[in-house]
Amino acid sequence: DPRSTLISALLPSVIKQLPVTFCDLVSVSLRDSRPSRNLTFSRDGTLVGWCNGHNVSVVKCADGSVVSTFDLPKTALLEFSPLNNILVTWQPYTKTQDSPQGEANLQLWELQSGRLVKALYQKKVDSWCPKWSEDENVCVRNVNNELHFFENNDFNSIANKLHMQKVSDFAASPGPQPCKVAIYVPGSKGAPSFVRLYQYPVLGGPGAALANKSFFKADKVAMQWNQKASAVLVTASTEVDKSGASYYGEQTLHYLGVNGETAMVQLAKNGPIYDASWSPNSSEFCVVYGFMPAKATVFNLKCEAVFDFGTGPRNAAYYSPQGHILVLAGFGNLRGKMEVWDVKKYKQVSTPEAPDATFFSWCPDGEHIVTATCAPRLRVSNGYKIWHYTGSVLQKHDVAKGAELWDVRWQPFLDGTFPERPIRYQAAPSELGSTQAAPTQAYRPPALRHLPAAPSSKLERRASPRRL
Repeated sequence: DPRSTLISALLPSVIKQLPVTFCDLVSVSLRDSRPSRNLTFSRDGTLVGWCNGHNVSVVKCADGSVVSTFDLPKTALLEFSPLNNILVTWQPYTKTQDSPQGEANLQLWELQSGRLVKALYQKKVDSWCPKWSEDENVCVRNVNNELHFFENNDFNSIANKLHMQKVSDFAASPGPQPCKVAIYVPGSKGAPSFVRLYQYPVLGGPGAALANKSFFKADKVAMQWNQKASAVLVTASTEVDKSGASYYGEQTLHYLGVNGETAMVQLAKNGPIYDASWSPNSSEFCVVYGFMPAKATVFNLKCEAVFDFGTGPRNAAYYSPQGHILVLAGFGNLRGKMEVWDVKKYKQVSTPEAPDATFFSWCPDGEHIVTATCAPRLRVSNGYKIWHYTGSVLQKHDVAKGAELWDVRWQPFLDGTFPERPIRYQAAPSELGSTQAAPTQAYRPPALRHLPAAPSSKLERRASPRRL
């Protein structure tokens, strides 16, 4: 089938040939050959669900047994609640002559019984899924620019509301109670935009906000909580850089702590902010920024620079689940070079290269990664590679000519399942070898190539890694 997907691309032979230390890349239900663009795992990795354009299926990863099937052919997105009690499905909002008001397109299902708990309207795909606390005692969703809170999965009554004009976006904190929420309100009529932090159920009145940060130049924001729910990073961006310096618009990075401390993160190079990523230890974060070659810097909770990785062709940062390894990578319009760093010693481990990669993900064991070339970003040379972080390619799969790979997922596991292991610097053995990036050299005219290399004062020297 030219529309073949993850389900048909990840063959059982992949799993059989991998070392037992791998988390399984699950190849679900080969008996279902119909294509699917949507697949999701439960948070603990015990369940997997997908829609094939005819129905939604949920099966157990352990044995493939069917948990529930739903007659929902138009489903475009689906998600599990943290404890697997609720399955959320979303389909594009439409109106018909028979239903001029449209149909309720966001549906919450009791997973075990298949009972419809609640049908809601959700026109926009942005922030489509309600957000739960880890114990499912609190659930929150954005409705008409205000936040509605529900308790104990009772969606027939609103337990609490956050009354504020034009709440454009929100981010709920991870982890157990107390539940916290970061809200974003865009600026208007000369007033600045702002992000505020609240702790449920104290949502109004003087002093209710845990922290508040105002800023200009923000058409949209991306908000990230750290794992301990003690601080939030806010990347504010504009669609257009009015100075004309950047095609990507203009970005600024802000920090908010639940203790009330706020700051604008000062970056040492002008240009776009490509990525900002929290370490799993919640005490530091890495930012990739600046006109190419981009800088990468690690900051502490005081927004002070701790280590500077220098400059290079990179636009993304990925911490391992245990937080002991950091991968700086250049994907998309870059050549796919990856820099693997031991962040305790700030020592480089390897420099593998994955040309044309559009996707990267750490395995939950913190030992392996997967890179992939997926549609619709690229519709040719689709496939994936599984690596050891030392640069060895352990498994490779190329999709048949004319077919497309849409997504690749590791099976999730609960935090703490895989302990941190000592970092190795020698490449893991592999029949496929490794793809270490060749060291870059300055261009030299043919007439000078037989002469000894000499530095030129006219060339800008590339910044080298250094502890600050």
